[in-house]
Amino acid sequence: MDYRRLGSTGTRVSELCFGTWRFGRESGGVVETEKNEAHDLLDRFADHGGTFIDTANVYGDPNGTSEEWIGDWLAGRDRDQFVLASKVYFGFDDANPNGSGLSRTHIRRQVEGTLERLGTDYLDVYYIHRWDDETPIEETLSTLTRLVEEGKVNYLGASTMAGWKLMKALGTSALHDFERFEVTQPLFHAAYRDDVADYLDVCADQDLAVCPYSPLAGGFLTGKYERADPDDPKKVEAPDGSRANIYESFSDYYLSERGWHVLDAIRDVAEELDATPAQVALRWLMEQEAFTCVPIVGARTTEQLDENVGACDISLSADQFERIENARYADPETKRRWGH
Repeated sequence: MDYRRLGSTGTRVSELCFGTWRFGRESGGVVETEKNEAHDLLDRFADHGGTFIDTANVYGDPNGTSEEWIGDWLAGRDRDQFVLASKVYFGFDDANPNGSGLSRTHIRRQVEGTLERLGTDYLDVYYIHRWDDETPIEETLSTLTRLVEEGKVNYLGASTMAGWKLMKALGTSALHDFERFEVTQPLFHAAYRDDVADYLDVCADQDLAVCPYSPLAGGFLTGKYERADPDDPKKVEAPDGSRANIYESFSDYYLSERGWHVLDAIRDVAEELDATPAQVALRWLMEQEAFTCVPIVGARTTEQLDENVGACDISLSADQFERIENARYADPETKRRWGH
């Protein structure tokens, strides 16, 4: 893998980030990624030259499992060779009335736990996992700024929120001389059914790095799904054990008229490049020109990870990129979206 600068910061990261939300996560009583599998995946990612690793305090069952497993793996490696990102917001301790959100109390408690589980004295990126409507943004940003001043965090990041809230946070940082968000983590992929244009416009204007989660639309853009009804985009033929068969919300999140048209375009480009649809979908994100884009991949197996990393070895022509872009619209000229 090559390396790219993370937005306007001086830090360079691998072209892909490895997401660890499956580590220790239970689905239907089954752990999606066991500890030995997690370490095999991290080994393979590092062997490919991967340096950017994403986690959160609430990943795994119980909370903190993902961070603990990464910490165990890092104990045998040079910590400074990796860029670690974690997050804070969601409830960590349901019995504690201050066990969630972005208050000074919760952030302080959670960053110490995260550092201990990871076995490190600093985080490269610390995200707010969501926006907290109950806590003034000034309190959140002043607390996070202090963490940077103490050397516990290098850069601040923000995940999913409205574009105007991201701009409000940046304006607050400028007004009060707080550290600002330098990295963002929205849900963004070629076939996304909702618009994130305002959010991404802020990122482009402010030179913020964009690290999309679910860049393959929950596996939809790997090409393993087939449309079952030309009149209903929600009807799908799905392999056994796939997310479409496990998660009831899959069709609402990932299946749309827009999505099927984009998948057709991605498949066509993949055939032209002798690549896989997953590699083309990731490359489309990596080649965004308006901002640095580093997709977060969450492979279940080393074979899937190898395939994802193959996105680093291809490139899209201007025509191929535009065909995928334009497939998102019923009318590319007016940017009119598909009806559903």
